[in-house]
Amino acid sequence: MDDKNIRVKEVKRTEAIINQNLFWVCTIVTLATMILMVTNFFDRGSFLPTSIGFFYLTVVLIYSLHKEFIRWLGEKKTRHQGEYFVYAWIILTTALYVINFFSNDYFGYSKEGYVVSTLADTAYITIEVLGVFVITRVLKIFFMLRR
Repeated sequence: MDDKNIRVKEVKRTEAIINQNLFWVCTIVTLATMILMVTNFFDRGSFLPTSIGFFYLTVVLIYSLHKEFIRWLGEKKTRHQGEYFVYAWIILTTALYVINFFSNDYFGYSKEGYVVSTLADTAYITIEVLGVFVITRVLKIFFMLRR
């Protein structure tokens, strides 16, 4: 093997390790965000609305784009772990909508009677995560067509 191939393999290996670490960071931030959203939902707005959405979306976006970068390097062994975030948000948001529906919109209002935006905020995060997923899929298809 020549020196260039050895360096490329080292870069791929290093980036794969970084991506696995990013996955775990994203998992922790996802769980924290979900816990905050669920707590705020069931507590009917007793807490101030969480403003973690932008931070969370940025973490997911960095993880997803890094994953695509690794694929562009030619790494075929990458797993589709990021899809779990999409599924988790869809399940969580659907469950919260169902709970709110059967509670006759009980969780849509604070104890004082004000409208609470937690359910809408959760839906926005879900749509944003779906958007990141679609963007990375489009990038993957674009890259495949260029080859």
